[in-house]
Amino acid sequence: YTVPKEPGSWRALMLAALMHAALLTFLWVGIRWQNETPTTIEAEVWSPQPREAAPLPQPEVKEKEPEPSPVTREEPKPVVVEPPVVKPDIALEREKKRKEEQKKRLEEEQQAKLKKAEQERQAKLKKEQEERLAKQKADEQRIEKEKKLAEAKRKQEADDKALTKIRAEEMRRITGGMTGTGGSGDAPKSQGGRADSGYAGRVAAKIKSNIVFNVPEGLTDNSPVEYVVELLPDGSVAGMKKTRSSGVPGFDEAVRRAIEKSQPFPKDKSGSVPSSFIGIHRPKDQ
Repeated sequence: YTVPKEPGSWRALMLAALMHAALLTFLWVGIRWQNETPTTIEAEVWSPQPREAAPLPQPEVKEKEPEPSPVTREEPKPVVVEPPVVKPDIALEREKKRKEEQKKRLEEEQQAKLKKAEQERQAKLKKEQEERLAKQKADEQRIEKEKKLAEAKRKQEADDKALTKIRAEEMRRITGGMTGTGGSGDAPKSQGGRADSGYAGRVAAKIKSNIVFNVPEGLTDNSPVEYVVELLPDGSVAGMKKTRSSGVPGFDEAVRRAIEKSQPFPKDKSGSVPSSFIGIHRPKDQ
């Protein structure tokens, strides 16, 4: 235990030193003033009658004043600060208050943990619900897409059947062989009137010369692409419709461009242009 320093100790020491110095100065001046020899004046008095001379005055012996005792400086007594006495009831009250604060703090921390866990659980449930809804939506879109594809396939099959039937009827109606030459696939078949047997070959050869397509390596399917081409009297294309795909979109597009590039189509031996024809071409036959 250390004794705390009293405030103003240096100021007190300075004042005490000044007072002692003033006291010493006062004493020194007073003693010196008293020790000075007084000035004496001698005078002779004459009388006509003889008288005995008066005795000379004896010098006065002054008692020596005692010297002042030295002033002793008293050291300040250390101040002992006793620790405050804590009463038992106050200590118990403080301990009780501390425990209550600690308990309250623990309860707040527990509540915060429970709240955080609940928030995480809600976030997880929300995320799972969103994922489930997204999956359900994706499944619905996939099912809808499959339904559309199946419907389109059924429609395409129905159209193919109808076109096959129409094509068979037209073939029965057309006279003369209409197969072409040159290995360009199935040759065009004329519609809308009679045509000579060499016309289909000439049209197929002209279209084939304008087909620009590189057959992919490893192509195994050689399914044909089929276009129904409507012609004007001058041999130009009035319109065309793809009724069957080869399964190779690039080849289908190459055939379409070749048909457009091949116009105007030539006249047959009768001097007229058929109103339409069916162009059939296969990828590997190019």
